[in-house]
Amino acid sequence: MLEGRRIAVVMPAYNEAKLIRGALECVPGFVDHIIVVDDASVDTTANVARAVERPINLIQHETNQGVGAAITTGCRQALLLGADLTAVMAADGQMDPADLPALLAPLIAGEGDFVKGDRLSWPGVSKAMPRHRWLGNQLFSLLTRQAIGVDLQDSQCGYVAMNRRTQEELDWDRLWKGYGYPNDLLSQLAACGLRVRETPVRPVYGSERSGIRLRHVLCTIPFVIGRAWLRRLVRRRQLAQSTSPG
Repeated sequence: MLEGRRIAVVMPAYNEAKLIRGALECVPGFVDHIIVVDDASVDTTANVARAVERPINLIQHETNQGVGAAITTGCRQALLLGADLTAVMAADGQMDPADLPALLAPLIAGEGDFVKGDRLSWPGVSKAMPRHRWLGNQLFSLLTRQAIGVDLQDSQCGYVAMNRRTQEELDWDRLWKGYGYPNDLLSQLAACGLRVRETPVRPVYGSERSGIRLRHVLCTIPFVIGRAWLRRLVRRRQLAQSTSPG
């Protein structure tokens, strides 16, 4: 527990047998529930997770559904386990566990409902993050800000934490299942009027291999951002109609 709150960490995993042990062993000791969602890996990811010498709640998808779907499964399990606050961490060790308290702090203080990691505000990020990723994150973050009307610096960062209210109000069935889910999630948060905050987190890059392909960059993520913009436009029109006289 942390400050009297029960904490859960959701870790979506797909073919992360080489890296997941290190990621799990570094999860801070104050975390009450570690939920690994193995998204139908074809390697030994599940076996490696089971072998870690701390309690792990392992859920295995029978078919590969996508990282967004794995996070949905994990967050629903966190609710069932009674978690007050739930964070999402990558199974490839790309998120620094030392940053977790800073992500949880605004939630504990009641200053936000959902907190995103912000790598782009970290000192020296342009050197720590590969150049093509830095440029892509800058572009997609700009487009996402315009689409959802929320001032966020790093829309693509998957290192997030949320309170129980957020988990209960989000429509998890409608969350985008694959890559692009962070943009879709932010769109839902804005539609629900939930308070979104950001905190700087360290960009970590090592031996992991990104699952993002060119088709995700050119097609999937722009489509999800465009859908978020349309969702906001429809919502604004509905609001205008509901408040117009007669």
